[in-house]
Amino acid sequence: MDDFYNKYYLGIKKFVSQKIDDEGVVEELTNDIMMAAIMCRSNFNGKCNEFSWICSIAKHKIIDYYRKKKIKTILFSFSDEFEEIADKALGPERDVLKNELKEEIKKTLKELGAGCGDILRLKYIEGMKINEIAKNLKLTIKAVESKLIRAKKKFREAWVYDQKKG
Repeated sequence: MDDFYNKYYLGIKKFVSQKIDDEGVVEELTNDIMMAAIMCRSNFNGKCNEFSWICSIAKHKIIDYYRKKKIKTILFSFSDEFEEIADKALGPERDVLKNELKEEIKKTLKELGAGCGDILRLKYIEGMKINEIAKNLKLTIKAVESKLIRAKKKFREAWVYDQKKG
């Protein structure tokens, strides 16, 4: 086990650090990846070299990291930056993840009903400002802010994307 771990650890750490800028996260993910590889080593079928096999485990762990740790925060805080982070972190996997995420968002918004779903859609998908939403819905700015807070809370409660992926 130690030889296997030592043989691939630095290469996998470098691979992960090319996808993630946070050194602490890189260290944690690298350890998780190496442990997963050790635990699943009996599943290695030799169709590629061991390093490539471990890199495929790493890709899945990196995707899971972004799903679990970032997407929910980005969704409500930095929606414009999601594309940039996803592009940098996921490369070709980005498109699959984005499409999957969009479908889950649509589904969750639909489950919330017109009131909550519409206000979230206007704010975060269409990018409208609060005063524009207020004018559009014939509400006060304070009413829109209150509705937005309640809608975000309901969305978080209804959001199951990261729970079923983990």
